[in-house]
Parts: sequence; structure tokens; C-alpha cells
Amino acid sequence: MSNTSPASLKLYLHPLSSFCWKPLVALYENDTPFQPHIVDLSNEAARAEFKKVWPLAKFPVLRDETRDRTVPESSTIIEYLAQHYPGRTQLVPGDPDLARQTRLSDRFFDLYLQVPMQKIVGDRLRPADKKDPFGVEQARAQLQVSYGMLEADLANKTWAMGDSFTMADCAAVPALFYSNKVVPFDQSHKNMQAFLERLMNRPSVARVLAEAEPYFKFFPS
Repeated sequence: MSNTSPASLKLYLHPLSSFCWKPLVALYENDTPFQPHIVDLSNEAARAEFKKVWPLAKFPVLRDETRDRTVPESSTIIEYLAQHYPGRTQLVPGDPDLARQTRLSDRFFDLYLQVPMQKIVGDRLRPADKKDPFGVEQARAQLQVSYGMLEADLANKTWAMGDSFTMADCAAVPALFYSNKVVPFDQSHKNMQAFLERLMNRPSVARVLAEAEPYFKFFPS
């Protein structure tokens, strides 16, 4: 069980940020006490204050006052929590081979779903004369390849790695939720649709979605 106090862990985040969802799911999954700190990067004072914690001003960032550690990047944060503040759900398997496969799945969701999805979303925010239609076309093509690979991989699985909920599922939550908004799954992606539904019904994920819901109006659909 976690040995933190409510003030020992602070997560710098924004509820709409897809990469912030990953550590939030991990924290809620194990009921790990932490203090959420929402950062508004459009506010210069808030940005300047955040830069004192992490000069790159990219969230999420976990600050552990007990251990005097600043931990950036979503996957690294989950690994850190699994090592120093484990809970009932073992997010990183103890078996080295299974742990490696879990990390690969985590990277797949980040690099081959989230990255192309964010390319499409980012293009919607560009001025009309700065659009990148070729880049968007490439991103859409990448998503379709990733969808095909994932659809096959999820056959006969409950979670990303099989029967156990892991770090890979934390990564799958934002990757699938937002990708489905941008390039919706079609009828050939029944395994993905069922997987996303299972994820959304999990209490830790449902909590993240509920906290993000007031901000969905800002998502460029």
C-alpha cells in the first residue's frame, strides 16, 4: 500500500491533457494520495511558476517532496509510482519479459496513436494559411495502420496485456478516447470499441473522465 501523506506528492497537470490522464489513472487505480495542481499555460504567471519546477513547462510532472524528486513524463511517473508507491494494482509486472512487453505496449499507444492524433488536433488549431494537409493525411494513415494492429492484438483480451490491468492500459485510455474522437473507429474495430468501453467503465478511468468533462468544450472537434 502507499505510504504517502496527502501533501507529499503533487501532480502538475491539466485535466484536458491526454498525457496527464495516464498518471491520473495510475494514481486513482491505487488510491495513492496526491495533490493535483492544475496549470494554465496560457497564464504567464502560472507558466513562469511551473517553469521553476520543470523548465520545459510540459506536463505532467510529479513532485515528490518526501523523496525530494521531480519526475516528468507520463510513463516515467507511472514507473516511479510502481517502484516507490505500489498499491493493489501492479501496473508494471514483476516478470522482466512481461514488463518489457508492457512498456512496448505503453509506447505503442503513445507514439502510434497519441502522436498522430495530436498532429490532427494541432492542425485544427493552426491559422488557415498555416495548415499542413499532407501531415494530417500521413497522421490519418498512421492511425489506420495502428487501428488494424491493435484490433488484431486485442482479440480474446480483457486488458491490453491480457487479464491484468497495467501501465499499458493507463496509456490506452487517452490514446483510444481521443483518437476515436478524431478518427472514429468503424465497424471493423469491434475489439477496440469493446476495449474502450471496458476502460471507460473502470472506476479509476471514469473518475478521470468526469474531472475532464467540464473542459471538453475546449477540445477542437
